[in-house]
Amino acid sequence: MAAVRRFTVSDHGLSVTARILAAVAGGYALTSLITFALSRLLPRAGMLQSEAVLAATIASFPIYAVIVMAVFHARSARRAWLGLIAGAVPCALALGLSMPTAAG
Repeated sequence: MAAVRRFTVSDHGLSVTARILAAVAGGYALTSLITFALSRLLPRAGMLQSEAVLAATIASFPIYAVIVMAVFHARSARRAWLGLIAGAVPCALALGLSMPTAAG
C-alpha cells in the first residue's frame, strides 16, 4: 500500500494566505508598474501626456481584476508569485528604458 500524504488544514491555510498576499500586494504592485509604464509609453505612440495618464489609470482597474483572478487561477501560490514576477520584469525594463537619462 502506497503512503498517501494527507492535506492538512494548515497547508491549505498557508496556501490561501500566500495567494491572498500575492493577489493584494503583488497584484497592486504589478498593476502600479503596468500603469506607470503605460503612462510613460503611450505618449511615445502619439497620445497627449494627460490623455495617456488618464487612459492608463482607467485601464488599471480591469488590469488589477485580471491579475487577481489569475493569481487564484494558478495551480499553486508559487506559480502565482512567479507569474507576478514574470509580468513585472518586462514592465520594469520598459520603464527603465523610457526614463530620461541624466545629461552628462
